[in-house]
Amino acid sequence: MVRPDRLIGRFFGRLQEIHPLAPWIFVLFILLSVPLLTTNLYQNHLIDIICINIILAVGLNIVKGFAGQVTVGHMGLYAIGAYSSAILSLNFGFSFWLALPAATIITGFAGVIVGVPSFRLEGPYLALATLGLGETVRMGINVTDYLGSTLGIGEIPSPQFGDFVFDDPDQYYFLLMPVMLAGIYFSFSILRSSVGRAFKALREDPVSAAAAGINIRKHKLMAFVISALYAGCAGSMYAHLAPGYIHPNNFTILEMVTLLLMVVLGGLGHTWGGIIGAIVVTLVYDFTREYYQYQMLIFGMTIVLTVLFMPKGIGGLIDRYFVTKRFVEARKKNAENAA
Repeated sequence: MVRPDRLIGRFFGRLQEIHPLAPWIFVLFILLSVPLLTTNLYQNHLIDIICINIILAVGLNIVKGFAGQVTVGHMGLYAIGAYSSAILSLNFGFSFWLALPAATIITGFAGVIVGVPSFRLEGPYLALATLGLGETVRMGINVTDYLGSTLGIGEIPSPQFGDFVFDDPDQYYFLLMPVMLAGIYFSFSILRSSVGRAFKALREDPVSAAAAGINIRKHKLMAFVISALYAGCAGSMYAHLAPGYIHPNNFTILEMVTLLLMVVLGGLGHTWGGIIGAIVVTLVYDFTREYYQYQMLIFGMTIVLTVLFMPKGIGGLIDRYFVTKRFVEARKKNAENAA
């Protein structure tokens, strides 16, 4: 009897042979049925948040997991994307379809600023520098009346296509999910390219990477900018999610710790790590909302324990399971052939 994992592998292999995009189109159609499994609007809203967190985590995994740059300022970039999109829509009359790419590009430029300290700083020093930049963004929003100050910004318009308005979480999902899937596909494409290989070389040993002819500064900056583009896109999508309200408290250190947990728990440097971590941590965060005073402690301890006892995260455990299974099968086959 053929095992399910092999059947699934063969199925996607056949789709890949038809066309490289065929497996992704198949997954797209599968994901279109997800809202049918929910029973209320809150569950639909939670699924939308999961999609946004996946975009964030996949972007952070590029700079932290694959390029090996320690950044703790991702929430600042997320905030820049959200507020840029909100201001462009409310004060400059941009539609969502213009505000989204504009906010993403603005955040990409902000990523250059965040990435410059990585030229001279590494490890905890880079973490402190990026944390300071992220907190500076949040504190700057808090004291700027034009950005809503401590009151936040409300009445951000929902996306509209003709007469159809994406003003419900279940409707918004059909706009958000393809963006998320495109972000995942783009991440895979980058990491399988020469740029992705340069990121991995940079992570393992910058000196050896430089000796091999890799431009260290260029690829460090590129990793930060790509990650910032993801954060800006996620921020814009979050700003226009009903009820169309954002506040500086949506971008605190607690949210940054939660995002770090997504990447660490899912598996740093694992292709599917950000996706797995975003789903698991978002659900756990929602279940522990009643114990908000302990959430920072819970998530902080989870990161420490994950690094100590499961350094490669859930994705690493999955990889280890399949590698071990192949090894056992190879040993059995060799033993049968020897007999």
